Amino acid sequence: MVELCPELDKPRTGPAAAAAPRVTIVSDVHLYREGLAASLAHDARLEISDLVSSKDALPALTARPPDAVLLDGSIDKGLDLARRIRANLAGTVIVGFGISGGADRMVDCAESGLSAFVDCNGNVDELVGAVLAALRGELTCSPEVTALLCERLAKLSASGPRELAGLTRREREVAALIGQGLSNKEIASDLRIGPATVKNHVHSILEKLNVRRRSAVVHQLREFSWMKGSLAP
Repeated sequence: MVELCPELDKPRTGPAAAAAPRVTIVSDVHLYREGLAASLAHDARLEISDLVSSKDALPALTARPPDAVLLDGSIDKGLDLARRIRANLAGTVIVGFGISGGADRMVDCAESGLSAFVDCNGNVDELVGAVLAALRGELTCSPEVTALLCERLAKLSASGPRELAGLTRREREVAALIGQGLSNKEIASDLRIGPATVKNHVHSILEKLNVRRRSAVVHQLREFSWMKGSLAP
């Protein structure tokens, strides 16, 4: 359901209010939506457009396009939602907040179309700064994330779009381990991530490759050079 906080919907006056970019907060946790909206209202550098859940995001954004979308990193399949938003609303600035999983996850966010991201230790000032920078076409990130992004771009240039198969960097790693015959539990241990996260990655891989079984993943991926040497004999 699309929501508007009553105290946030009051007209503002002054030059700062008129220039404030309008943002839509997307989160499936009601308290997160309202809490972040209240904090942003107190900061006053951004204007709240809508507060919506993930299932209502696309209709709300289509009906009332904001300057930027603030996407809760805890949303299940949130990166899939980011890709759908970018596919349906080209040029939309999406900023992720509460992102966990370290530098690898940040790179996955960039691959999925997020213009900026703030991890789970970030504060409101950092989030507002990230939004304003993204609207200027800038991205501020750690040296580790920068290095991974450069590595990813180098691989993109070398491999070409067909070899990517639409998989993110982490999904490639999971696919390679599937090719070695590892179970979800073993993959989770190897990559030091949760079994539920592995399960989500496997589901996404099957969906993107249009196959139904893990056994079909190996056959499907043999044509991609980045898998050579990773598959079990």
